[in-house]
Amino acid sequence: QLQLVESGGGLVQPGGSLRLSCTASGAALDPYAIGWFRQAPGNEREAVSCISPSGRSTNYADSAKGRFTISRDKANNTVYLQMDSLKPEDTAVYYCGAGNNLIICSYPDVTDYWGQGTQVTVSL
Repeated sequence: QLQLVESGGGLVQPGGSLRLSCTASGAALDPYAIGWFRQAPGNEREAVSCISPSGRSTNYADSAKGRFTISRDKANNTVYLQMDSLKPEDTAVYYCGAGNNLIICSYPDVTDYWGQGTQVTVSL
């Protein structure tokens, strides 16, 4: 069965950058749309960015547009989230999830597989 593992989180100053990785095992990631989601304390999990199985279509939350970039490397069975110009309000646990199509960005509850999450903290 498909398993997802996130990595790349950490502590960064405002204006800094991080690159998160979502690496799959147990099955190929190719058939799945992949989403990056985040959850801050006291908040529900929200979609940040998603990418289609082909990689030709992407979605971004308004808060992420112009700062974050999602991409996929099929040879390494990995999806990345490049985060630039980070703000304190980006602080959250970031999760990747896999589903049938980009609808997971609008309806995260239909996501089939989830990783364990990686902490991102943006602070002085």
